Amino acid sequence: MDVLGSRIVIVAFDGWNDAGEAASSAVAAMRGDAAYDLVHSVDPELYFDYQYTRPSSRLDSDGRRRLTWPEATLWRPRDPGPGTEFWLLTGVEPARTWQAFASEFVDVALRDAVTGFVFLGAMLADVPHSRPISIFAASQNDQVREQLGLEKSLYEGPVGILSVLEHFAESAGIPTATLWASVPHYVANSTPSPKVTLALLDRLDELTGVDVPRTSLRTEAAAWEASIDAAAADDEEMSEYIRQLEKTRDTWDSPEASGDAIAQEFERYLRRRGDGPGDHKR
Repeated sequence: MDVLGSRIVIVAFDGWNDAGEAASSAVAAMRGDAAYDLVHSVDPELYFDYQYTRPSSRLDSDGRRRLTWPEATLWRPRDPGPGTEFWLLTGVEPARTWQAFASEFVDVALRDAVTGFVFLGAMLADVPHSRPISIFAASQNDQVREQLGLEKSLYEGPVGILSVLEHFAESAGIPTATLWASVPHYVANSTPSPKVTLALLDRLDELTGVDVPRTSLRTEAAAWEASIDAAAADDEEMSEYIRQLEKTRDTWDSPEASGDAIAQEFERYLRRRGDGPGDHKR
């Protein structure tokens, strides 16, 4: 874990990077478990398209109307204690000036002696809900890959804000890693996806050696899986499709299978999503 250092920013954004709300829910779970202080928040006028990500209105306790604007914010633990600190970067993927957006956060990270970034994402994929969630763990940093045993993504094509932030962080000398979870595409509307969120946090624990409390997620994940089982029991076509996915997954997991099946699925997914400049990209 030394390669990522002792002050690591965990990053997740709403939108394309966040199938089943799995990645943003992981950061939300971390933030909900401890007290955090705001380090930096961007000016929404610079980065967001309000016709795409609209501000929201609410009434406060006095009945006065308040507007909440889309945001991207960096948080640090209020009482970090000894050992590794997890800082949190989360919000809405920006609609414009991505280079300035990435530079702004990387400059703050350099100012505050951040030592590493871990990016969390979730993608829709042809995987069964009834098997362990696949996590593709990768890094573009040679030392990170060697020390942590990660893959190198060979994807070429359109990217989104996670890749841009990763590029700017690495260019500034801050090592990075990425964790992408596969969300069963046939449950795309069953959000949030606690089983996927749990898998991301489990893998983050393995990657960093830092325990992330997630007890309630285990119960929520079991309930999520049971609800999909119940829905499939009433739909023979869906049940048969899930059986086929299970058969494929079991083949991948067999001792005879090659070790890059998850990486191949990840690359196929990016190519499916990378087919036009108008899409909401990673």
